[in-house]
Amino acid sequence: MAPKLQILVLISGSGTNLQALIDSVTGKSSPQIDAELAGVISSSPNAYGLTRARNADIPTLVHDLQQYYKDIPKDDKDRRRQMRKTFNVDLAQKVLNIAPDLIVCAGWMLILSPSFLNPISAKGIPIINLHPALPGQFDGINAIERAWEAGQRGQITKGGVMIHRVIKEVDQGEPLVVKELELRKDETLEEYEDRVHAAEHIAIVEGTILALDEVNKHEVTLAPVENL
Repeated sequence: MAPKLQILVLISGSGTNLQALIDSVTGKSSPQIDAELAGVISSSPNAYGLTRARNADIPTLVHDLQQYYKDIPKDDKDRRRQMRKTFNVDLAQKVLNIAPDLIVCAGWMLILSPSFLNPISAKGIPIINLHPALPGQFDGINAIERAWEAGQRGQITKGGVMIHRVIKEVDQGEPLVVKELELRKDETLEEYEDRVHAAEHIAIVEGTILALDEVNKHEVTLAPVENL
């Protein structure tokens, strides 16, 4: 039997979408992801997602940007910029040491720069990301609030979530899964957030399955060449 594909998950917070992946991989929910969770890397040492991972016996690492900025004044922008690049280079090395088949950003709150993306791409490891907005709608931070506010103003009638490929342009990679949600003017921000999070838990599993299917197809294509 061929070894199962390995997934690495990047998180920054409570890890509810990580939990959706854990439940799918372990068969507690469907559809089931036919792979293993090789590890979880958190950008915060206080992320509850680390506890979720440890409860599921998944190896964890913390890669904390604040440790790189320690003792550097906020107005020393050049040095902080260099340390941010070092942070991304070191993150890439940690990922390559794990050698996953797929990277899933499930609430990772930091931009992944070319200094991270290039070495990962060179090894052919795909990266997907969960973003709580429709394609091209609200790139970047606070997307849920921005979509809700636009809905309240009558500027848009639909929000949603997507799973997309990660490229250097933030939240602009090709979508794999899109879930549309009707925006309701009689709905509070908290109520809309709840619907978004429910859609996220479905989309993250579906997107991971699609990305793994592509990895499998790529390996099957390469197999005859490797056997020559």
